[in-house]
Amino acid sequence: MNGKIVGGVIVGAAALVGAAIWYLQVYGFYDRVELAAGETPVELTSLASGLPEAIIADDFQAIDADSSPIRYRACFTTPMSQAMLSETYTPYLEAVPLTGPGWFDCYDAEEVGVALEEGRAIAFTGEQNIYYGIDRVVAIMDDGRGFVWHQINHCGEEVFDGNPPPQGCPDPEGYKAETPQESESNG
Repeated sequence: MNGKIVGGVIVGAAALVGAAIWYLQVYGFYDRVELAAGETPVELTSLASGLPEAIIADDFQAIDADSSPIRYRACFTTPMSQAMLSETYTPYLEAVPLTGPGWFDCYDAEEVGVALEEGRAIAFTGEQNIYYGIDRVVAIMDDGRGFVWHQINHCGEEVFDGNPPPQGCPDPEGYKAETPQESESNG
C-alpha cells in the first residue's frame, strides 16, 4: 500500500510540474506590448539609407517576453502595396516565421510560411541585429496583413554555437545593443 501512495505522489508531482512548465511556456512569460505615445509600431529598412523607417501600420498587436529575444510576435495591417514596399525597402531572403502561442491568434506562422513560399507574402528586413545575432523580420501579405517576428541571423547562428563571428559580422564583445530587459517595457 505504501508503494501506491509514493507512486501516486510522484505521478501527481510530475503532473503539477508538467502543467506549470506548459503554462509558463505558453502564457507565463509573454506580455502584450504597449507602445509609448509616438512610438513607431513597425519599421522596415530602407534600400536608400540602410536605416529603419516607419511604415503605416494599423491595428497593431504585439507580444514579447523578457526570457528570449526571439519571442517577439506582432500583427498589423497596412494600406501600402507590396510593389511600393519592394521598391523602397530591403528584402529578407531567408525568412522563416517562428510559431507563437496559440492564444495570440492574429499571428499564424504556418499561414505566413505558406504565403512566403507561394509568393503571396514578401519578407522585409525590419531591423538587422536588433539584438546581437537577431533580426526583426516583417512579412507583408498581398491583402495588406503584416506579421513581425525575431529570427536568428547567420552571425547569431555561429556565435551562439560558440564559434567566432563570420566575416562581416559585428564583434559580439563590442556590440552595444540593449538586451530585451533594458529596451522593452512590456508591463
